[in-house]
Amino acid sequence: MIDIKFYQHFHDLKQSLMRGGCYDRQDLFDFLNKCKQEEPVIYNIETTNLCNMRCQMCPRTTLMTRSNQELPMDVFDEVIEQIRPWAFDEWEIWQDFVELHYLVDRDGMSENHFFLYVIPRVIQLHGYGSPLLDKHIVERVEKLTRRGIPSYFSCNPSNIGIRGIENDVAVYEAGLDYCKYSIESVDDQTHKEIRGQASNFTDAYIGILYLLNEKAKRNLKTTIVITMLDLGRPNQAEEWAKLQEKFEGLDVYLYFKSEDQQWYREHRHGTKSIHWTEMCQIPWSSMTIKSNGELAMCMEDFNNEIILGDARSDDLYDVWNGKKYQDFRWDHFNKPSGIKCVDQCDMKLMGDFV
Repeated sequence: MIDIKFYQHFHDLKQSLMRGGCYDRQDLFDFLNKCKQEEPVIYNIETTNLCNMRCQMCPRTTLMTRSNQELPMDVFDEVIEQIRPWAFDEWEIWQDFVELHYLVDRDGMSENHFFLYVIPRVIQLHGYGSPLLDKHIVERVEKLTRRGIPSYFSCNPSNIGIRGIENDVAVYEAGLDYCKYSIESVDDQTHKEIRGQASNFTDAYIGILYLLNEKAKRNLKTTIVITMLDLGRPNQAEEWAKLQEKFEGLDVYLYFKSEDQQWYREHRHGTKSIHWTEMCQIPWSSMTIKSNGELAMCMEDFNNEIILGDARSDDLYDVWNGKKYQDFRWDHFNKPSGIKCVDQCDMKLMGDFV
């Protein structure tokens, strides 16, 4: 989830800042804090950081050093007790706002549609790990469903069936709202070169077709999302066309996705994502829980280097409104030397605009 109310309150001033408007630093900081809700909004809960892939574009493969673990269920329970879904009227106002200001139709299907109409309403259950390797993933989804909180995770389709194909079906039956499978090629060898030797298109495709059949047969609500990452490869357009052909006429949400982080990549090829072209609003709009229970600055903090609290011992409200978070928000203005948000992220910070 993201704080849709913050996005609405900040929108006009944000557009002015991005056009070069000049504002006093303290006044802007105070305005952002005024827009921020006192109740924290959870962007994602990394239920596990265990992964069996070796993706060439993922910092987990080359940069992550923290140990693998699953979020204890009692910590997960404590977290979800402190969050709520958006009410119907709140969500309707947001959809009207998106259509008016972002010009993205609510009935569309694209990268920016997914960011604006899906991400703001769901709890994301992945981080730097594969949820299909989490032995508690069915139970976690069930608990969110019972609380009326929509859920979503992204995973490598080569892990379909890794705990038995019925476990994948059980996740859908538990009420998972969106399940995204990222496919980089319809050729097995190319897929292995990009995602690692554990990856394989043919088996993944068979698994997705099986799940589509089970979804229809059991009348399950899960939206199956298929993406291909824009990695700037020479034959990317051809690969995308082949993938579209494979899923033509099937009940899937299909879109071409910009690569999230490119700061550590030798060749940067840009983005078409609204999220990555606006300045970072995360310190005011969402909170992240990592697999060890730490409250990190955001999902992109792959080694948990900026820790603002601990869900195992801290009240989320107190952390969100506490001194560490306020100091972190000021860091986005002051951009102190060595801060990870400056050195290891593609997003511009508030300090770039004042």
